[in-house]
Amino acid sequence: MNPTTNKNLSSVWTHATDLLIESGRGCKLLDHSGKEYLDFTSGIGVTSTGHCHPKIVEAVKTQSEKLLFGQMNIVSHQPVFDLVEQLKPIMPEGLDTFFFSNSGAEAVEGAIKLAKQATGRSNVVVFQGSFHGRTHLTMSMTTSKTIYRAGHNPLVPGIYCTPYPYAFYYGWDEQTALDFSIRELRKLLMSQTAPSETACIIVEPILGEGGYVVPPAGFLKAVRSICDEFGILMIADEVQSGFGRSGRFFAVEYENISPDIMTMAKGIASGIPLSGIAYRRELDDRWPPGSHGGTYGGNPIACAAGAATIQVLKEEKLVVNTKIRGNQLMKSLRDLQKKYPVIGDVRGRGLMVASEFGERGKPDVSRTKAVIAAAREEGLLLLSCGTFGNIVRWIPPLIVTEEEIDEGLGIFERALERTRH
Repeated sequence: MNPTTNKNLSSVWTHATDLLIESGRGCKLLDHSGKEYLDFTSGIGVTSTGHCHPKIVEAVKTQSEKLLFGQMNIVSHQPVFDLVEQLKPIMPEGLDTFFFSNSGAEAVEGAIKLAKQATGRSNVVVFQGSFHGRTHLTMSMTTSKTIYRAGHNPLVPGIYCTPYPYAFYYGWDEQTALDFSIRELRKLLMSQTAPSETACIIVEPILGEGGYVVPPAGFLKAVRSICDEFGILMIADEVQSGFGRSGRFFAVEYENISPDIMTMAKGIASGIPLSGIAYRRELDDRWPPGSHGGTYGGNPIACAAGAATIQVLKEEKLVVNTKIRGNQLMKSLRDLQKKYPVIGDVRGRGLMVASEFGERGKPDVSRTKAVIAAAREEGLLLLSCGTFGNIVRWIPPLIVTEEEIDEGLGIFERALERTRH
């Protein structure tokens, strides 16, 4: 059955492929015809330990035989405490209190509600190119593409946007991009949303849907400093960059800063729906009981998968593997860049890597689509991102091997060659 032609499924879903998948193991997917695909999408960064990692499957199976559901407002259960114990050692300093939900958007909603309650302020600052979700609030905070917002006005008020330091797009060196971004953030606080009415600044430590942009060194520290200066809460949106994806457990570690609140999802539970926020305990005293919640958040199946995922990340040294394989991937992509000048930029951290097609300010969207389609025909699944859709993003599972990276790069080069003319 083709998901793109089934009339019983909503057409609001976009479909990167028309594949009907029967099973998955590790970095590979098998379709209904028996064809194997190397999955470098990870379900948009979700299957961090690969498809059907045996320890995750066993954790879900074992828990399902004990308790399928226990609602957090009514009862407690051991898996949620197990998850907390696994999370505490890997958290940025000071983040010791947790709330769990199901999706990244729900986590961001919770973080914003907490920030508003804790500060008594109404406004939110986001960065250009951001993606924070698809609910009405998080859609209003998302600026990576108009498709996520168009037709839904009026959007939630009190949200203000400032430039992200995207050096390649602007055609600047990193220091110029950094100075511009921080200068514009300060100007925003003096011209559009006064610090006294600004609850939080939410930032992706590595820009996700907006282009897999790694900010210049010092950017996160500068944002942290501005938040401290004005009593504004800093929220790090680690939904896509967290749980080892960047080559650290969390991308804020690259600048050794701690946000006041951090959102988490995607790679946290290897494909079982789970998200959460981590925050400083003192904020909890200003979040009235019952002012936030959710039926399924923190359910035992998801928590068991989350705890098992963190154990696998540690036991199999997947964060280290991510950094090594990411270096291999970026070096090889930069070698290809010399041969194929359509690749204007290669950037990333860990296994959150981008190859941007086109010159600065002149995105080559058609070539990007053609290369992704040609790679898919040869058995490699890739996704695009960026405002213009001209960026190939590389997000294989963190278990990926040296041989699988080379296999993927080989297919990618053949796709570049096939689409040269």
